[in-house]
Amino acid sequence: MADKYTAVWVSHSSMGDFLKCPRSYYLHNMYKDPATGRKMSIVSPHMSLGIAVHEVLEGLGEYPSNERMNRDLRALFEAEWEKVTGIKGGFETPEMEEQFKMRGKEMINTVIKDPKFLVNKRIKLPKEKMNPNYYLSEDENIILNGQVDWLEYLPDDTLHIIDFKTGKHEEKDGSLQLPIYLLLCNALQKRKVTKASYWYLEENKVVEKELPDAETAYRDVLEVALRVKAARKSGEFACPSGNYDSGTNTGGCFSCRPYEKILLWKKGSLDDGSVTSIGIGGFNQDMFVVK
Repeated sequence: MADKYTAVWVSHSSMGDFLKCPRSYYLHNMYKDPATGRKMSIVSPHMSLGIAVHEVLEGLGEYPSNERMNRDLRALFEAEWEKVTGIKGGFETPEMEEQFKMRGKEMINTVIKDPKFLVNKRIKLPKEKMNPNYYLSEDENIILNGQVDWLEYLPDDTLHIIDFKTGKHEEKDGSLQLPIYLLLCNALQKRKVTKASYWYLEENKVVEKELPDAETAYRDVLEVALRVKAARKSGEFACPSGNYDSGTNTGGCFSCRPYEKILLWKKGSLDDGSVTSIGIGGFNQDMFVVK
């Protein structure tokens, strides 16, 4: 029975966590500290770089298309960077921070020189307090949610999905990102999506991707969502590499071991300086840096 309060909410990031490691999915998306009632999240330099650049570019969508590039993007980036500077952005040294900040500045300079889609008309998917979302399956009580970086409105009254990429690696084939974006667009607005691209900002390279078939997209996303629901129901979230054993320092994988370290730190069983608490984040999560 459909009920948003008891529904299983899934997104590209949460299902990505699950596919990499169910244990990581549990520790990041479900576990709550008994003392604070808060979930936990890990901050990293790559994540901070992505957040700062995305905030600047996505924020341009709040202005008319002919006014966007009148904004001082460099000043906007500096303001966003202040929110992630130092240890709160996962930067262990000033030198490390400067390297990442310079990468961000270069991306902003690239956009200033060649704004591409940013000067064209765009639309936004409807959202209130939560990211755009809809019932992927009312029968299974599963809700899909996500935020498309940019939806360009094309002259033929169709849409172009654009995703900003701030990392060095290209999105892998088989990723659920485009299927999820397509499903959200089809469910939440009436125009047809006819194009999808990744904009790799560091190289200023736009890679157009073949749009997935809508039925195939639905089947693939629902299949993973059902696996997430089944795991939540059974309570079984095993790491494919074997769950971490703190006594022998074995088991676990790249995805779940940092969260296991946080649990040990919370218990007072880890004092090697590899875990740093940096306070409470914007989504009321306990935020950490893990070396």
